[in-house]
Amino acid sequence: MIVIGIDPGLARVGYGVLRKGERFPAPLAFGCIETGGDRSPPERLLEIHERVSALLDEYDPAWVVLEKLFFSRNVTSAMHVSEARGVILLAAEQHGVGIAEYTPNQIKQAVTGSGRADKHQVQEMMRRLLRLDEIPRPDDAADGLAIALCHINMVR
Repeated sequence: MIVIGIDPGLARVGYGVLRKGERFPAPLAFGCIETGGDRSPPERLLEIHERVSALLDEYDPAWVVLEKLFFSRNVTSAMHVSEARGVILLAAEQHGVGIAEYTPNQIKQAVTGSGRADKHQVQEMMRRLLRLDEIPRPDDAADGLAIALCHINMVR
């Protein structure tokens, strides 16, 4: 089973692709989709949709897993994240891929043992649990891996 974890955003979408192994999940890819701030939001959303669709074509996952929207005080930022989530969900649905969502606290709890873990703790746990040579960077990519790993742990 292949799972793609996605940390949605308008400027940067973190992703991690994991294959569920017999004993341990194997990282296939991770990184970020970055959209230029000099482009309009619709252009940026189109790029996110196209690049997520390309990931789905390349890896043919069983699941796309997203971080649930955490609403803070910045309404504009939350709106942009929700728009990015929408095009990601659209791409997953167009590809017939299962969709799951977890809160930030559920993800942190599943991969670090603490729902209050900070970004560095998540990065370090991804390095250890996935047997990576280095901490995955940027932190959005580590979050994508953590989201995928959370789902693999939940469906065991």
